[in-house]
Amino acid sequence: MASFEPAFEKMIQNEGGYQLTRIEGDRGGLTYAGISQHFHPNWQGWSLLESNPQSPEITPLVRAFYQSEFWQKVCGDDIQAQDIAENIFDFAVNAGVATSAKLAQVTVESTPDGIIGPKTLGKLNTIEPHLFVSQFAVAKVARYAAICNSNPSQKKFLLGWINRTLEGLK
Repeated sequence: MASFEPAFEKMIQNEGGYQLTRIEGDRGGLTYAGISQHFHPNWQGWSLLESNPQSPEITPLVRAFYQSEFWQKVCGDDIQAQDIAENIFDFAVNAGVATSAKLAQVTVESTPDGIIGPKTLGKLNTIEPHLFVSQFAVAKVARYAAICNSNPSQKKFLLGWINRTLEGLK
């Protein structure tokens, strides 16, 4: 079965590490370690960052957040191939759990309902990992292109999204 720790380590690198950022045009707004204050205003770490940005309690909060809000929701522990789990998890962090689940479901020719359940898990656990990862990468790039075509202000993120996708092929 796949393991959260190596998936988390790759994802946190993709998110730029433990940095507090605000990038113009990024719909997430203020972000810490990839956690968007706009989309996750109730994350416990926000109040801790305000009072003590150097607190050693922040790192475990980040890990717990990603494990509960993304890894568990994409059933990472139930996916046999580490590469498949890592790619679905990383894309969930980048695009949302339901979006990642739907794209994974389309990739394995399952009904795309945005929830990874027993049928999808069965297909994810029988597909050859390299085949899934490459097909999933193509689907992600197509989605990113569609985002940029419908909202040109997002084009400045396209190269980063593609590079992130290519990292998942390694």
